[in-house]
Amino acid sequence: MLITEKEKIDTFYKALLNRDQSFVGIFYVGVKTTNVFCIASCRARKPKLENVEFYTTFKEALDNGYRPCKVCKPTENANQAPKQVDAAIKMVKDNPKEKITDYRLRQNQISPEIVRRWFNKNYGITFQAFQRMYRINTAFQELKSGKRATDTAFDSGYESLSGFGYTFKKLVGKSPQKSKKENIVLINRLTTPIGPMFVCATEKGICLLEFVDRRMLETEFKDLQKLLNAKIISGENEHIKQAKKELAEYFSGKRAQFSVKLETPGTAFQNSVWNCLKEIKYGTTTSYQEQADILNNPKAVRAVASANGLNRISIIIPCHRVIGKNGNLTGYGGGIERKRWLINHERENTNT
Repeated sequence: MLITEKEKIDTFYKALLNRDQSFVGIFYVGVKTTNVFCIASCRARKPKLENVEFYTTFKEALDNGYRPCKVCKPTENANQAPKQVDAAIKMVKDNPKEKITDYRLRQNQISPEIVRRWFNKNYGITFQAFQRMYRINTAFQELKSGKRATDTAFDSGYESLSGFGYTFKKLVGKSPQKSKKENIVLINRLTTPIGPMFVCATEKGICLLEFVDRRMLETEFKDLQKLLNAKIISGENEHIKQAKKELAEYFSGKRAQFSVKLETPGTAFQNSVWNCLKEIKYGTTTSYQEQADILNNPKAVRAVASANGLNRISIIIPCHRVIGKNGNLTGYGGGIERKRWLINHERENTNT
């Protein structure tokens, strides 16, 4: 929201002048004279107090017509994990069968308190829960490859088979012995120039890519688990790694088409609409009516719009390329300003 309290405005402005790192992500400042917005630590020349507005989220700054500053890259840097958190995550990924204790973090000059706060704020779970999910995902893959539950339990750092079985069933939904034919959805987080996103994948491909502040995201997670009859746990597979790589190339202007595999549970009509979306060329736009015409169902405009709204894989399935028949931008789960940014980004890189 727009900050209006004078005391808070004075505090934030002082932090902006001092480039106070502790305020990064706490506020976003819109500069009226340049129409850009920044984070507290921006190195750019400081504006006068009467020329700034403070917002609590970068999305609100975007919604009010400000664009990200090219110096401090607010939507990117404000949501990247701090170096200590990155180091802690790397320790988990490099040692997926080991429990990373607070003592071990401190041995590596990592503050457990900083790590805990970041995970609670950005994932909604504790760092220890994040670790457990990674360990259980590793165990799940080993069980599916034929390894015995007892061997997997002790190799994963559990001191008892019962403790392993309890944690496994809580996260996956079934006991280790009964889970070999089960499906799980892995969830991971990535940062983009227009905000952080969650990416989910099964063994078959990417099944969700959404901005973390998307409305009704929790409902999407519940629907996805129900449609796939699977539990969502933190982890990473080859599809997620490929999606991250391709998205980085897309945002740098080096990629126009995606090749990562997808899994899109839905009705036959919904999938026909989503497949139609994938045929919209990079750097161009179309309308719901044109989509309906392509599907040989010109009266199904509302149904097409509804199916577009249920697309769970943004950007890769480019529903942002659909605009109103009159040329106006229409609703977008990630927000209209993100939609405008994506369309402009593609047009700019088509012309270069």
